[in-house]
Amino acid sequence: MDRLSHTTAVTLHVNGVPRDLVVDHRTTVLDALREHLDLTGAKKGCDHGQCGACTVLVGGRRMNSCLLLAVAQDGAEITTIEGLSEGGRLHPVQEAFLERDAFQCGYCTPGQICSAAGALEEMASGWPSAVTDPDRAADQDAEIRERMSGNICRCGAYVNIVAAVGDAGRQDQQTAAAGRQAGRTAAAGTHAGQTADEPGEASR
Repeated sequence: MDRLSHTTAVTLHVNGVPRDLVVDHRTTVLDALREHLDLTGAKKGCDHGQCGACTVLVGGRRMNSCLLLAVAQDGAEITTIEGLSEGGRLHPVQEAFLERDAFQCGYCTPGQICSAAGALEEMASGWPSAVTDPDRAADQDAEIRERMSGNICRCGAYVNIVAAVGDAGRQDQQTAAAGRQAGRTAAAGTHAGQTADEPGEASR
């Protein structure tokens, strides 16, 4: 960093692609995305970290991009709403939002979806929230409402948002369970094949 200059060269790995930028030291990640990289999915709402419309994933964790200085994120892995889908297939949260009609004007939706994707990862990893009670069965809707409380929807589509996040969470659980079952089946098949190939006692 040139202390006599007001700009710095940084590299942000955005949606899997390294992007080299020269930014003013005061430039936020949100402004770098929108004004330098033309990625306008993340929205500028309050610009004070209160509404969540600018939420992106940084290193897999959800962050308010309006509160992050771009120079402090040099080398960071950033995923925006534009990069959430894989191989042309929508992310489960995106699919659930469409199925549940979990938006009205849509301004907050990119931030809601990125935040939901991060929240589901937190839940899957066992990170507790303010309403997590280890002595009681989890109330998924209460968990979702708490974890999504940093994302404001001025249209009031909260009921459908909670339902969509719940649907995506259940889909993730089913996919994970199917993967574990497939792994166990493959392991059992390999073990059975090895046993069948072993010579019996009479032939030894």
